[in-house]
Amino acid sequence: MNEGKLSLVATPIGNLEDMTYRAVRILTEADYVLCEDTRVTGVLLKRYEIDGKLRRYDAHASEGTHESILSDLQAGKQIALVSDAGTPGISDPGVYLVQQARNAGINIEVIPGASAVTAAVSLAGISGNQFIFLGFVPQKKGRATFFRTLDEYEVPVVFFESTHRILKTLDSLQQEVPEAKVSLARELTKLHEELLTGTAEELLDILTQTPVKQKGEFVVIVE
Repeated sequence: MNEGKLSLVATPIGNLEDMTYRAVRILTEADYVLCEDTRVTGVLLKRYEIDGKLRRYDAHASEGTHESILSDLQAGKQIALVSDAGTPGISDPGVYLVQQARNAGINIEVIPGASAVTAAVSLAGISGNQFIFLGFVPQKKGRATFFRTLDEYEVPVVFFESTHRILKTLDSLQQEVPEAKVSLARELTKLHEELLTGTAEELLDILTQTPVKQKGEFVVIVE
């Protein structure tokens, strides 16, 4: 019997051309592909003429779903895990499945690719060669503490924020770290890719006056 394998496949963060040859091959060969949203991943697979079976796997996956996946892996299935964009397991529900598969002794491989974090850091040209990545800003509990402690870090801080909360985040940065240099990377790898840099107050003014710049997922860098 063939040994089962869980493949963690990075997918484009915006531009569908940012797929590796290996990622296309793995998705083509997989018995099925686990994804957050079948519509999103379906567009990607169609672009590369991949007739893969898609199965939904997100933060709400039940214990029974995990047991079924592990059973398939132990039976020799080749299963690919993707997120809607970027690398699965990075601020992503896939981390729980990876932990369970590793505990069960399943063979796991990673197929690297696009990353919004490294893309933004590269684009911003931050000084030094170190930074701290904090994932998504807490929506409620811990949000105030998140911003209040930013000035404790001695290296640039990188985190994600959504279009719905970017103004609120800039307001918090203005209050807690008013002198800091802030970079906003938006629409990375897409047609309207943009990096905005300034103080939180300056960026808040830009986004308020030009609402279209509030759209998209943001990578925020605070120096």
